[in-house]
Amino acid sequence: MCKSNCYWFAMPEKRQKRRSTCPINASLEVLGDRWSLLIVRDLMFGGARTYKDFRSSDEGIATNVLASRLVKLQDSGIVTSDRDPQDGRSVIYRLTAKGVELAPVLLELSRWGTRFEGGKPPRGILQAWETNPHAFLAEIRDELLEVPRSNG
Repeated sequence: MCKSNCYWFAMPEKRQKRRSTCPINASLEVLGDRWSLLIVRDLMFGGARTYKDFRSSDEGIATNVLASRLVKLQDSGIVTSDRDPQDGRSVIYRLTAKGVELAPVLLELSRWGTRFEGGKPPRGILQAWETNPHAFLAEIRDELLEVPRSNG
């Protein structure tokens, strides 16, 4: 069952008027378009960190759509942004703990898309997920929630 560090029952930081109390509906109101999940995917598995990184994705997201989805994901507490310390003109995007908790959703979508729609996931990802999901999620959390260290 749930341990004390469960996130699924936490209330949203900003109270939003929802169409219903259904948790699937609440999730889809935040993540119900392909671009939001692809941005999360690129942050989680693709190494994307900058606006330019997202623009270079194979799916070819339009700049206006990318900008609006990044704002929506930030407002929802899924993504955070900071100025790049090496280039103050650039912004670095990162997943929050709330965003990292979407890993099982993305992995199950990947498994489904591979099995039924001919998708081709990066080598090793689904095997690691299916072999030991808890260890794989711990590795993702450790990697993505690591506090950046300064070189000074």
